[in-house]
Amino acid sequence: MTNLFYQSTNNKQNMDKILEALSNNGFATADYLVFVVYIILLVGLGLFLSRSKKGEEKSSTDYFLAGNTLTWWAVGASLIAANISAEQFIGMSGSAYASGIAQAAYELMAAATLLVVGKFLLPLMIEKKIFTIPQFLRERYNWGVGFAFSLLWLFLYVFVNLTSVAWLGALAIQQILGLPTDMTVMVAGMEIDQVRLVIILCLFLIAGIYSIYGGLASVAWTDVMQVTFLVGGGLITAYAALSVIGEEMGLGGAWDALMHIKDYLAGIDGDKHFNLVVTRNEELYPVINGVTDAAGNVTQKEDPFFTNPGIVLIFGALWLTNLGYWGFNQYIIQKGLAAKSLDEAKKGMVFAAFLKILIPFIVCIPGVCAFYIMNAPECDALRETLAGSIARSDDAYPFLIRNFTPTVVKGLSFAALAAAVISSLASMFNSTSTLFTMDIYKQFINKTASEKKLVNVGRLTSVCALIIALIAVYPLMGGIDQAFQFIQEYSAFVYPGVVAIFGLGLLWKRASGTAAVVCAIGTFAFSIIYKFAFPEMPFLVRSGVVFITLVILFIWISLSSKKAVPADELDEHTVKTQLRWSTIMFCVAIVSFVLAICGFFNETMHVHGFEGAMIFFAAITGTIGIYLRSNAKDKVQDPNRVPIDLNIFHTDRVFNIGAIGVILILTILYVVLW
Repeated sequence: MTNLFYQSTNNKQNMDKILEALSNNGFATADYLVFVVYIILLVGLGLFLSRSKKGEEKSSTDYFLAGNTLTWWAVGASLIAANISAEQFIGMSGSAYASGIAQAAYELMAAATLLVVGKFLLPLMIEKKIFTIPQFLRERYNWGVGFAFSLLWLFLYVFVNLTSVAWLGALAIQQILGLPTDMTVMVAGMEIDQVRLVIILCLFLIAGIYSIYGGLASVAWTDVMQVTFLVGGGLITAYAALSVIGEEMGLGGAWDALMHIKDYLAGIDGDKHFNLVVTRNEELYPVINGVTDAAGNVTQKEDPFFTNPGIVLIFGALWLTNLGYWGFNQYIIQKGLAAKSLDEAKKGMVFAAFLKILIPFIVCIPGVCAFYIMNAPECDALRETLAGSIARSDDAYPFLIRNFTPTVVKGLSFAALAAAVISSLASMFNSTSTLFTMDIYKQFINKTASEKKLVNVGRLTSVCALIIALIAVYPLMGGIDQAFQFIQEYSAFVYPGVVAIFGLGLLWKRASGTAAVVCAIGTFAFSIIYKFAFPEMPFLVRSGVVFITLVILFIWISLSSKKAVPADELDEHTVKTQLRWSTIMFCVAIVSFVLAICGFFNETMHVHGFEGAMIFFAAITGTIGIYLRSNAKDKVQDPNRVPIDLNIFHTDRVFNIGAIGVILILTILYVVLW
């Protein structure tokens, strides 16, 4: 009885602490109302779209590919809504707080990557009418490669993607609302924050309510609303925060505040917060990856160049991360596969590219503003009036929302963050169910399953993924200062192999299954070996070295294959076109290699990272040259090669004008913020 009384009293005290926090965190009733209206609209729209036509059951195509009904604007909006989550709002803003807007390269170069995917990769996938990425591997190589990647992606989605997105989202919500962090219990030796775990459960349930029942159609069409909140709310948040900073510091409006912060930081020796390209600074940072003493205290910070190595972010192995993520990632590319036509899918990619360019203004600028506020001596008086502080980099965005956004805008900012998290979780639930149902259940457990059975298995899979991720989130996440950078580095273990296996499998007629298996193992083995062998090498440069190693192995093994069969005869136009572009690629590779060599001897080129960037660029353009020449000239091919009609790469006027617009904007941004 005494224990029950104590537990009841403790629960009441905890509830009082939560209610007190909610009433003293700067949020007004209007802010909570904005958020509640958003949740009601989201769930209501999702459930409405989940309805089946009277007397009709959803087919697997309806559930997993939205019945191939997505328009270009739905494809583009859903791509961005699935991509942008707490990883960007919290993790990327935290990285911008720590090292500056060079992090924006991940978003800006992703815009360029979307154009490549839309023109060259997505058409081949749609042409083959595939449900999943591992399905392509199974048909292109063998069942073993497809099965291995099905398991890999399922593992990553459940134990990495779902857990990290939910964790970062819950962390942000907890900080923005000022909820207590001391309401903990010990479970299996782990200290569990009860408030954070409840928030994670709520995020999973809201995302699951409509996505698990309705499938991709519910996810994609609600994403149109979500991306409106996400982009609109994010831009308004950045503008409002800058306006308040300008007013508090007597600087004028939002633009005046931004220019003052830029000029102030530019006056600090070695500061690179407003540079898209970071240069190596050996004078300030003799040891590139920092120095930590025996007690764990940082005695020298790492050079920002270590995580943002100059032009590697433009010409280097960042392309591997982007191609792997945007081209061969199930929960991303599934939106393109669900388009109503190939032209709609291509236009959707261009639309997504334009939206992607906006993201740095939404997430990076707030991070830099937070750095200025917390470190500039001229902000000493202002800091004393603010609620909370920034104990680690990922606290930057929540700190800014709590202190620098006015009523209603604060609620809109909160809704934007929630939209980012929930839309990503919904996409991951749907893609996890697609992978298990179509690649494992239908292939190995019940090959004759009915359409109704497949849909029900897909729903059950999503529920299981939700439960497993909820159990795994605490053991796997926590103690990470810059979550975005952590996720990027360890994703770089996977993407060199993914790009080599998928890219060459799609485009090179001699790519063999044996080579794919070796590269699948090698991407992890070489990544681990090179990480420990070259600890001072930036991970993006190391990723490029792994890719070069894998490509050499892949080409050598494929050319040595004994399973090759006589090649299909190509028409003269196809042969000449491939040979012409092969020559162009070889020329680009030679120029890139020369620039890389110059980087070892020219100090200016060296500090900009020319060696790591241009060696990779030479390797990838050289690889393209090799497979184009091989496709045109070789008399043998792999029996499972993908037939390519060059006409499929044709793009219409709308795509071309949009692509030129994206490239022009990227060029201007890099010239202005170099």
